Amino acid sequence: MDPIISLKNVYKSYGAKQVLKGINLDIYPGQVIGYIGPNGAGKSTTVKILCGLISDYEGEVSIEGINLKQDPIAVKAKIGYVPELAELYDVLTPVEFLGFMGELYNMPKELATDRITKMLAAFGLEANMHQRMDTFSKGMRQKVLISSGLLHNPDIIILDEPLSGLDANSVIIVKDLISKLAKDGKTIFYCSHMMDVVEKVSDRIVLINEGTVIADGSFEELQQQQGNQSLEKIFAHMTSKDSLSDAADQLMNAFGN
Repeated sequence: MDPIISLKNVYKSYGAKQVLKGINLDIYPGQVIGYIGPNGAGKSTTVKILCGLISDYEGEVSIEGINLKQDPIAVKAKIGYVPELAELYDVLTPVEFLGFMGELYNMPKELATDRITKMLAAFGLEANMHQRMDTFSKGMRQKVLISSGLLHNPDIIILDEPLSGLDANSVIIVKDLISKLAKDGKTIFYCSHMMDVVEKVSDRIVLINEGTVIADGSFEELQQQQGNQSLEKIFAHMTSKDSLSDAADQLMNAFGN
C-alpha cells in the first residue's frame, strides 16, 4: 500500500533557529496518527506545512502522490483542517459561514445545506444555526470549526487540539467520531497535549522532540520499549531532561514558607 502522506527529509528554519531537522514519515490510509511533542518541538510547523500554510521548507512532501509544492491547491482540496484557534467571521451565522466554506470547496448548494443542518444539529447547535457567532462560547465556536473541517468529506483530516473548549459530552462525540472516520477509510493526523485521549484514539503514535522523530509505533509498542507505563509517563521520560517532580517542588518553593 502506498502512503497517503509522505514527508522526506523535511527541514524548516525560522531565521537561525532550525525547527524541523529532517522529518521522515509515511502515513497510510485509515491510520489515526497521534502526533505529539512538547512545546516548540515542531508539531505546529509540521501541521502548517501539511496544510500548505508554509511553503518555504526543504525536503519533499506529497499527499496522495501529489507534490505539495507543485500543486498546493489540489492537495488542500483533499484535506480537512481543524485548528486549535481560528478566526471566524463573527458577524455571520454558522449556516452562513459553513455555506461559504461549501462554496470554496465547490460543493453543490443542496448537498452543503443538508450536511450543515445535520452536523450542527448533531453538535447541539440546532437552535443557534441562525445566530451570529460573536455571541458564541469557545466550545460553540470549536464545534463550528470541526464542522467546517469535515464539511467537504476530505480523505485526510488534520486535527490540532480539536477538543479545546468542548464540554465533556462533545469530547465523547468527537472521540467516537474519530474512530468512525478511521473505519470509513479516512486518515487522521491528530495533534494534542491530552495524552490520555491520544492513547485511546490513535493506532500509531509519533513523538517529536527538538525537530526530530524520537519514537514511532503503536501505544503497545511504545510500552514494550519504555516499560508498561501510561503515554503521559512515556512522553515525560523521553522529552524531559530534568525531573518533572523536581520542577513542581521548585514552583512550590517560590511561595516560601
